[in-house]
Amino acid sequence: MKLNYKTRRRLSLLILAVGLPLYVVLAVSLMNKVSRLPLALELLAYVVLGIAWALPLRFVFRGIGRQDPDE
Repeated sequence: MKLNYKTRRRLSLLILAVGLPLYVVLAVSLMNKVSRLPLALELLAYVVLGIAWALPLRFVFRGIGRQDPDE
């Protein structure tokens, strides 16, 4: 799926402003449903959940900080 620069920029802003807070609420709710884990395991779970949201969205964020290549 090929998106142009402006579309990716708008989509990344939408993801960061709306999607990420929703994901944080979902991740914390999920961790609360799981019984209390040992501290090291709980920390590892939060680190994995903190990274996991960005992996499928790499293509949206790649190159957003650079100038528009179409200009």
